[in-house]
Order: sequence, then structure tokens, then C-alpha cells
Amino acid sequence: MPVIKIEDIAHVRFAAPDLGAMKSFLEDFGMHTFEQGGRLYGKGSDGRPFVHVTEPGDAKFLGVGFRAETVADLEKLAAAEGVAVEDLKEPGGGKIIRLTDPDGYGVEVVAGQSKSEASLPIADPPRNTVASKPRFRSTVRLDAAPAHVRRIGHAVLKVSDFRVSEKWYKDRFGFLTSDEVEAAKDVPLGAFMRCDRGDKPADHHTLFLAQLPGPLGLLHAAFEVANLDDLMLGHQHLKSKKREAAWGVGRHIMGSQVFDYWKDPFGNELEHWTDGDLFTAADPPQKQPMSALLAVQWGSPHPMFAGNMPPPPGLVAFFTALNIRIKRLFSRQPKGNPA
Repeated sequence: MPVIKIEDIAHVRFAAPDLGAMKSFLEDFGMHTFEQGGRLYGKGSDGRPFVHVTEPGDAKFLGVGFRAETVADLEKLAAAEGVAVEDLKEPGGGKIIRLTDPDGYGVEVVAGQSKSEASLPIADPPRNTVASKPRFRSTVRLDAAPAHVRRIGHAVLKVSDFRVSEKWYKDRFGFLTSDEVEAAKDVPLGAFMRCDRGDKPADHHTLFLAQLPGPLGLLHAAFEVANLDDLMLGHQHLKSKKREAAWGVGRHIMGSQVFDYWKDPFGNELEHWTDGDLFTAADPPQKQPMSALLAVQWGSPHPMFAGNMPPPPGLVAFFTALNIRIKRLFSRQPKGNPA
């Protein structure tokens, strides 16, 4: 049994040498921004005090925050970890504990934050389809604007040993696997994991752990927007501001989200998404090949396959599996006796 079951992701935290540049990007991305205590905060329209934090410093991903249901849960986790529960001296107040995962990522768990009233900055009008035509004698007229970030949905972390990290996060936070991804049969490279909210619906994934070649770090953080029109208006706005596109627009296989990825001025990747899958604790885990991770149901191909001579997906999966197998082999080698 896990120590606690978190209810959702709370925020991502970064450092950057220029808060003004980050502020400009976050506003183009569709967040409301404000500064307090020397830090820059971004928030959505869900009433939560913040979803994105940047503090002054060399450009770096600092950590991810999760939300416990109660302060009592936070105290239970703190006791199990041998750490202190501290006052959260940031917008919204509440309490916080700070942990470090097996790869050195900062992991913050918060509870008791104050919450303002959620708002819906744009309407979600009826849509005509072949099956139903509720929009009658009315037009669609969209105003050019940034997308409207509602909330943070998930984070994706590159890890050095998937099974070690999976156990660490599941033991403490009660994550459930939605889809485990294999580079080859019985060679898992990662998993999309969701919160265990019992009978309540939960996003297909709140955290994705991925054991992939290359340096460790945040692969991306994802933010829900109002609907497809909102996502596309956001795409158009970011493009008009000459922001750096990373991948999109398209629809994923695992999670089913319509996605659009962009890079901030310091190389961090942020995603707009809408129309994702929802599951309960009753839904069993699935296994998927690596091809399902890199492919799309429609839309822009993964950047790896967007060039004139893209590598075969099977070859990418083969070398990923080989990398994992080699790491497994060396990790099982007996250590020599000390001299």
C-alpha cells in the first residue's frame, strides 16, 4: 500500500536568468502571471494559486509539485520520510514537504492551499457534427488571442532506471499505471501513471517516467486548455510571436490528447492539450509498444521522423531496448570486494 494517494499535480518549478523573458513567454502561452517574493508565478483559470514557478538563477528545471488531499496526509508522508512539514511561504499558503527522487529531482508535496473561484474565460459553444447539429442560425467567430490555460495536467521526467523510479513514486503517492511502454517485449522503458482517485475520474496520466537515452531532465510539462479552437488559436498566437515550436498539432495514441508543444526561451518544453482520456481505479493497466509513444493518430509526426530521411521506428525501438538491456547487465554485475 502506498503511504498516501495524491489527488493531482500541483506545479512545476524552474530557475531562469531572465524573469522578464519567462513572463513574456508564459503570457503568450496563456497563463496569468504575477511576481511575489522575487519569484515569477503562472496560474490558470482553475482557481489554484499557481501552476508554474520561476526563480532567478541559471536556467534549470528544479522540480515537480504534487497535491495531497489533506494536511493529515502530508503529515503522514512526512513521518514516513523523516522530513518536516513546513509552512508554504508562497501564494496560497498551506503546507509543504520537500523530497528528492532517485535521480535527484526535487519533489514537493503541498496541501491546504487556499483556492479562489474558478472561472471560464471563454465559452464552449455547441458544435455541429454529422450526428448532431445543435448550432443553428448562429455563426462561429473567434477572436485572435493566446490560448487559455485552465490547469496543469502532467509532467514527463527522464529517468535513469524506470523500475527504481516507478517504485519510488508508486510507494509514496499511489500512482496507477495506465499504459506501460515497451521498447521490446519485456523491456519496459516507462509508464504513463495516473492518480488513484477511486471511482472519481482521473487523467490518463499525471506523471510519465521515461528511461530514454541522453541526459536526464524534464521532457515536458502539460497544461490543459479550453477546447480545440482554443488550442489552435494558441498555436496561431505563439507562431505569430515567433516562439519556438517543438511538436504539433496532433492527437496522441496513449492518452488520446490533442497536443501542441512549444519551447520557452530557456529550452523547457511546455504542452497545450485538450480532450484527454479519463479513467477510474477500476481500469486495468495496458502495455503498448514504443511505436505508440512516437506515433500520432493524426497530425504532425514526431520531430524525430519529420526530416527527409527519418529513421525507421523499429530501429529507434531496437537501440532503445539495447541501451536498457546493457544498463541492466552492468547493474547486475557483482561489485568487487574493497581492498
